[in-house]
Amino acid sequence: MKELIEKFSQQLLESLSIGKKARLSFGTVKFSQVVVSGLGGSGIGGSIVQEYVFDKLAVPLSVNKHYAIPKSVNKDTLFIACSYSGNTEETLQAVSEAKKAKATIVCITSGGALAVFATKNKIGLIEIPSEMPPRACLGYSLVQLLYVLRYSKLLKTNFEDEIHAGIKRINKETKAMQKQAKAIAENLVDKQVAIYSMAGREGLAIRFRQQLNENSKILAWSNVIPEMTHNEIVGWRAENKNIAVLYCYHPSDFAKNIERLNVLKKVIGQYNSNSSDIVLKGESYFEQAIYFIHLTDWISFYLSELNQHDPMEVKVIDVLKSKMAKK
Repeated sequence: MKELIEKFSQQLLESLSIGKKARLSFGTVKFSQVVVSGLGGSGIGGSIVQEYVFDKLAVPLSVNKHYAIPKSVNKDTLFIACSYSGNTEETLQAVSEAKKAKATIVCITSGGALAVFATKNKIGLIEIPSEMPPRACLGYSLVQLLYVLRYSKLLKTNFEDEIHAGIKRINKETKAMQKQAKAIAENLVDKQVAIYSMAGREGLAIRFRQQLNENSKILAWSNVIPEMTHNEIVGWRAENKNIAVLYCYHPSDFAKNIERLNVLKKVIGQYNSNSSDIVLKGESYFEQAIYFIHLTDWISFYLSELNQHDPMEVKVIDVLKSKMAKK
């Protein structure tokens, strides 16, 4: 896992090259919605892109994590199926249903049954490198989603510049990021972790949580401001030394949310002193996102070392998939 994290910037560069070479044609279809279907490490890219395009697309983009698909999927829908292995059973069923609904489909995968499905049905296909853990390949799926939206003429922003800025930043600040990640990881040993981020970055917080789950083998949860200041904040009313709190934000975040964050810190500080700030860096959404993803991947890796767990091992998921395949 360490080597894969170290190669994140290379992965992003390679993914940009793959996206530029993709051959997708959408004719004259005018899409009324976009649905991204995927789970786990294959689907989290959809959640991150969903927040990026919140104020950029003229049509809604939703993320589907079910076997079924929304009733609204029809011939005017752009349906993007993401499965790194190509064998995620939920995604395979969902894309099959999307085909029946006559949606325009694009598949993003490294192979497997999804690639076969796309080839057989002459469906748009972007193939990405294989034989890596899906959670270590976020750069591939994330960037390809952006290119699909561009080729469909729904997204017109210059996301490449943002990604290059993110690559430049993490390459420049690698040692400092590793030092910070080690310090934060030390505060998370033998703890459950509460991750609080700002609205608009929930996908990033979920990604961090998932990395702590799979790499570090710990329980964690995430929530966003302002939503959690209308409910979860009430749950903080007793000392709990088994929880570590991480506040994730950028100094330029919406002023009212920064105010809420400061109040939240005071409330939680009455009951918990184990907290750390993760301050995002960068001018654009993806420069900040790439910085955050890389920093928190290092946190999850160093915590796995401190917990003496193999970050690559996910036996319980393998067992679950094996049992499901027998049914």
